[in-house]
Amino acid sequence: MTKKLFVKTYGCQMNVYDSQRMQDVLAPLGYQPVDDAAGADMVILNTCHIREKAAEKVFSDLGRIRKHKKAKEANGTDKMIVAVAGCVAQAEGAELMRREPMVDMVFGPQTYHRLPEMVARANRAVGRDRIIDTDFPAEEKFDHLPQQVSRQGYSAFLAIQEGCDKFCTFCVVPYTRGAEYSRPGMDIINEARQLVEKGTREITLLGQNVNAYHGDGPNGGEWTLGRLLRELSEIDGLDRIRYTTSHPRDVDDDLIAAHRDLPKLMPFLHLPIQAGSDRVLQAMNRKHDGASYREIVTKLKDACPDLALSSDFIVGFPGESDKDFEDTMQMVRDITFIQAFSFKYSPRPGTPASAMELQVPEPVKTERIMRLQALLAEQQLEFNRKCLGREMDVLLERHGKLEGQLVGKSPYMQPAHVSGLPESALGQIVRLKITEALPNSLGGELVDAPVQNRDSERKIA
Repeated sequence: MTKKLFVKTYGCQMNVYDSQRMQDVLAPLGYQPVDDAAGADMVILNTCHIREKAAEKVFSDLGRIRKHKKAKEANGTDKMIVAVAGCVAQAEGAELMRREPMVDMVFGPQTYHRLPEMVARANRAVGRDRIIDTDFPAEEKFDHLPQQVSRQGYSAFLAIQEGCDKFCTFCVVPYTRGAEYSRPGMDIINEARQLVEKGTREITLLGQNVNAYHGDGPNGGEWTLGRLLRELSEIDGLDRIRYTTSHPRDVDDDLIAAHRDLPKLMPFLHLPIQAGSDRVLQAMNRKHDGASYREIVTKLKDACPDLALSSDFIVGFPGESDKDFEDTMQMVRDITFIQAFSFKYSPRPGTPASAMELQVPEPVKTERIMRLQALLAEQQLEFNRKCLGREMDVLLERHGKLEGQLVGKSPYMQPAHVSGLPESALGQIVRLKITEALPNSLGGELVDAPVQNRDSERKIA
């Protein structure tokens, strides 16, 4: 008997992957995904704890879901199971249970492979017998997930590594995701092959520190991320490979060589720096400085001259002076980033930075983030304008806002739209001549020529 499952995903790409795998875990129980919580038999909020007031956003959504649950259960027969998953659940599970009595289940990101058991217990539960599972189980989560994966689309996420051993002073990930763990290499290859068989043409490898990957190889050795990328590039039908999120400390020579050698590896890398000041980087416990970051970027661009970068920035970290902030601005001017995520520092409970002295006043943080974002936006638009007149391969993935318009991704993750192609072009990689450059996207016209390899797109950056 088919049951309706609604999953809302907050935050990072890893959560997107986890939500998809939750659906895979629940599919044998008859649960099928729906787009609306109204009338659902089960609702899962897969939460993120990185940003400020993350828990409050969850409670706000739970307030809306409460109405749906009451409506469904008004006749006394139908039941809606409400679950909170992910990092907020891991960090604040007991508080969630205390504040919201209608939540039936709370479980962390390492325990969703046990969902069938939790659902069975929830269906048997009477009164206030509710379920909380926020342990870090001894058995590896990935070992207990279904071997078969469902179709994700023309682009798909694939988790290869999870957890973090870096302990940046601002970050909750080591406390919510646990220690670094790398999946065996052949497990990843097999999952990638399944995705390709189901129509995926581009895969993004995921990890909290994805380039710290060190998984078991098939013959007893250890695979680095560079070796894994080489193995994935041999899969017929897999046309594009990306990975995120990287840590500068884990960029090794093998990975740099992969950017030189593998045409399927897209020339776009997200490499967070967080700040341009060495003093702030040390306070953040980032384990790299500005000079080492610049050296890594130089090596990467020597290996792959068309490589373009995105990054993460935190403004207003405790003790950040005007000079520290200017060091960040200068770093951005020197390197240039075609995309970036930038945020005002907000204390995360339980992290060392939350207890640091010299918290930066909110007006100062606001002024600094506006200046930084203006510079980053200028660089992004300038890069998009450099694409005008060039030919790019674009993987078409969805319909656009206008009639007859299709939208896809360039090698540099820019949304690019084209008109006049049939719907059957979705899932195809087409060559476009770029005719329009907007702040956040490109427009193009179809080129009547066969798609070439990536070499013809180089020298844009």
